[in-house]
Amino acid sequence: MNKKIVVYPGSFDPFTIGHKDLVLRAKKIFKHVVIAVLKNPKKHTMFTAEERMDIIKSYVDDIEGITIDSFEGLLVDYLKQKELNLIMRGMRMLSDFEYEFQMSLTNRKLYSDFEAIYLVPSIEYSFISSSIVKEIAQFKGDLDLLVNEYTKKKLYEKI
Repeated sequence: MNKKIVVYPGSFDPFTIGHKDLVLRAKKIFKHVVIAVLKNPKKHTMFTAEERMDIIKSYVDDIEGITIDSFEGLLVDYLKQKELNLIMRGMRMLSDFEYEFQMSLTNRKLYSDFEAIYLVPSIEYSFISSSIVKEIAQFKGDLDLLVNEYTKKKLYEKI
């Protein structure tokens, strides 16, 4: 397994400056970060996987060592296919821990080489979530400290 590559999986609906913060911090540790966008037809996302990947590109296009990819199905199957085993996730609060702990144990049961590391966000981004961003956008609130201009434009086009 390549220990210099970490996968950052998620729905990223939409990607926020909090997500970018975690990617930049992961880049200090790993040579390469793969941002893997989950395509889940059962999850009702505002943006298609392609639109989410386009939004992510607007945040990281100028940063070397980052790949944007997408996957369907189980994360562990994606990791096996790519011959990778390490993911990175952000953990904002205690409720995140419970969910992430359960997912990590399940993933390790499905794929014995599976490993996960968790980064705590910078304090100024610790409250940001994609759901909060979408709710603020629906009510035409100020998104300047939460997303970049391109994401803001895309959100308002969808709403």
